[in-house]
Amino acid sequence: EIALSSAQVSRAAAKLDEGLAAWRERPLGEAPYLFLDARYEKVRLEGRIVDCAVLIAVGIDATGKRRVLGCAVATSEAEINWRRFLEGLLARGLHGVKLIVADDHAGLKAARRAVLPAVPWQRCQFHLQQNAGQFVTRQEARKTVAAQLRTIFNAPDRAEAERLLMSALETWRKEHPKLAEWAEAAVPESLTVFDFHAAHRVRLRTTGLARINRELRRRTRVASIFPNPDSCLRLISALLAELDDEWMTGKVYLNLNP
Repeated sequence: EIALSSAQVSRAAAKLDEGLAAWRERPLGEAPYLFLDARYEKVRLEGRIVDCAVLIAVGIDATGKRRVLGCAVATSEAEINWRRFLEGLLARGLHGVKLIVADDHAGLKAARRAVLPAVPWQRCQFHLQQNAGQFVTRQEARKTVAAQLRTIFNAPDRAEAERLLMSALETWRKEHPKLAEWAEAAVPESLTVFDFHAAHRVRLRTTGLARINRELRRRTRVASIFPNPDSCLRLISALLAELDDEWMTGKVYLNLNP
């Protein structure tokens, strides 16, 4: 059995933090497609236990591979925190972004408009389908609405998707007026993907980060409550750096020249 002194443990942690900080601050390059999402972890902060937002950016680089571009721990998803995060990505050299895929969060939307105003936004279809369920009470009706949305999303082109949406809205106005009112503005925000190559659409419809978040949840569950934000950032960074290595050495995720 090897006994480690607290000084040795501290030195090892400091060395680990140094390496992870270097990874988080490494130079970035071109990434045509940018995916943004957040998850929450319980962290002890100033004597209280709070839900801290873990901001995550994933990109598809110029070679068509997925890469983890950055992560940060913030007190919330307020605009200032997302803006700082996005500005950090640009400062590290991120360029050539043609599309941002993200959920409809007020803070993120405002930050995106401020930092990358010319880049189109694709509202995550996975999250949108979840949001739609909140406007429908019966389980059976929820399944029907989900199927109608999938039909719209799977349309061959934008014109057909818009035609199917108009048809669905007519039905919803009679059966689910609140859903219809919300969907008329919300669903078109999830159709931006139709302006991109058909071969790319399946990879751009959602953030694709739900699976990553599930894995992070499984791995962070051991901590339950982080003693401070730095410890949270340390573990999240280590897990995402490991994932980034897998992606970098793995197969091409999207053929950018189909």
